[in-house]
Amino acid sequence: MIDIRHSSEVAAARASGKPVVALESTIITHGMPYPQNTEVAAQVEQDIRDAGAVPATIAVLEGQLHVGLEAQELQALGQSQGVAKLSRADMAACIATGGTGATTVAATMIAAHRAGIEVFATGGIGGVHKGAETSFDISADLNELAQTPVTVVAAGAKAILDLAKTLEVLETLGVPVIAHGQDAFPAFWSARSPLKAPLRMDDAASIARAHATRAALGLPGGQLVANPIPVADQIPAEELAPIIAQSQADADAHGITGKAVTPYLLQRIYERTEGRSLTANIALVRNNARLAAKIAQSLTEITG
Repeated sequence: MIDIRHSSEVAAARASGKPVVALESTIITHGMPYPQNTEVAAQVEQDIRDAGAVPATIAVLEGQLHVGLEAQELQALGQSQGVAKLSRADMAACIATGGTGATTVAATMIAAHRAGIEVFATGGIGGVHKGAETSFDISADLNELAQTPVTVVAAGAKAILDLAKTLEVLETLGVPVIAHGQDAFPAFWSARSPLKAPLRMDDAASIARAHATRAALGLPGGQLVANPIPVADQIPAEELAPIIAQSQADADAHGITGKAVTPYLLQRIYERTEGRSLTANIALVRNNARLAAKIAQSLTEITG
């Protein structure tokens, strides 16, 4: 059995039956510079508390899987250099070799499920990259959603991806994609894309019931809740499209591949939007955290 170290807050929540929401840690280590990264992480954790649940930021610190970070651990992680970016393929190796790593969507889902946490808030999931028909660059997040029973609240998939192909793969894998409060599939920094979401639900209780019903049916995997960024915080899709296209062209020209693609594109988009993409990213993560807390509360009421 893997040894999990719970923060004092998460341990207390487990003992009292209070709802818990998992959070990834790559946003801390790979998303923005210190001290903004830890300030945002602390704010997202507080958003979850304010909405009635307990946050559990997940990371591997010196070979120890942590579910929930103490304040000093979060600060230390935010200042660490050379932190690994962990997914399903390398999470166990990092733990086994005493390494330190931040969890992506896939790794966070694995740890959350192992810790008995059923709801996870993130920014946007990974998916099918543009040109995947030749590069085969498809995120492990999609397979994780198909096999690990965690409800993931995100602002859709990252807008740098091929959203249509991402939805097709999720359908093939049998992953429910539920748009919250609208019919359109959201596009990360933009509230809407031209694509229709397969499912729509308008309240946290319905989403929680769907999660519980999948478990009752014995269906594997989780569900993706596509929660649109608030319109006041979005960057319209038509404004972003040429910026994303130019950033992708830059990545291709420089031979950027694999795990390096997403951070490279996000940095180029940040530069071309003069920082607006990061402001929008923070707004959507906080919005997702609040909805995830409501879903976790409803699920606690359903399952006892």
